[in-house]
Amino acid sequence: MSDRPRIGFVGTGRMGANMAKRLHDVGYTIAALYDAVPAAAQATAAETGGEATTSLARVAEASDVVVTVVSDDAAMQAIFATAGDSLLANPKGKTFVNCATITPKVHVEIEKRCEERGAHSLEACMASSIPQAREGKLYLMVGGRREVFEALRPLLEAMSASLKYVGGAGKAAQVKALVNMVMNINTAGLAEGLGLGDALGLDLDTLREIFSQTGANSRVLETDGADMQHREHDVYFSSAHAAKDSGIALSLAGDVGLNLPLAQATYDQYELMKKLGLGDLDKSGISELTFLSRHGQRRTART
Repeated sequence: MSDRPRIGFVGTGRMGANMAKRLHDVGYTIAALYDAVPAAAQATAAETGGEATTSLARVAEASDVVVTVVSDDAAMQAIFATAGDSLLANPKGKTFVNCATITPKVHVEIEKRCEERGAHSLEACMASSIPQAREGKLYLMVGGRREVFEALRPLLEAMSASLKYVGGAGKAAQVKALVNMVMNINTAGLAEGLGLGDALGLDLDTLREIFSQTGANSRVLETDGADMQHREHDVYFSSAHAAKDSGIALSLAGDVGLNLPLAQATYDQYELMKKLGLGDLDKSGISELTFLSRHGQRRTART
């Protein structure tokens, strides 16, 4: 066990905390944990034996590898700031594994900052949710230098059931943006199908069964169909995050001059959810906009 790197975590929300617990379970030393909400880091520290700290520099100091799971570009820029308390205060020899879904160019910039200071970085974008994080069954798409990926392969394999190296910095983030864009489109389409079925008086259990045996089948039907029907929107992947990720994909499309009307329509729906105060619901909550019996549809019709 002694040859294994000491692991730090920045971001101990639902995903980060469960990733830390998984690595602790399989024998990695969790050295230090940081979260913008200190109580979250303290709770994870109590289960993993790591040091809860309010200093980013301390996380890097105590760890060989730091896993970051933050919310957006701004949070990523903040933890890798070039001045003040930052993971870059003294990062020489450290490796940073960045798991957030953020703009690809930010991953490229973070890699540059790290390498200028004698450190390494990888993006390890996740296409999974909380149970998979806890069980070490994440689907990870990795971008960065190939030799850094190979050096960290044992750690990444301990976190994942499927592991795919995509290419240089920014490439995994591009793929993740497309994964989430298509997932969000499928989610919006399913919500419309079930909403129309409900308005027509169809039995939704029967409708979902028929969907599952025909061309209407999808992974989203399996994960979100019953939740849409029964209005069970406990958060695994929030509607606000869906809006953010669809926005990243649309920005990439704009960079290459490509028009994506389905992605745009889906983005608009998730942005509407945020305006209606529904952004904290799971992405399945988009069905609140498509069922006539629910308040959102009447407001959507006038938008």
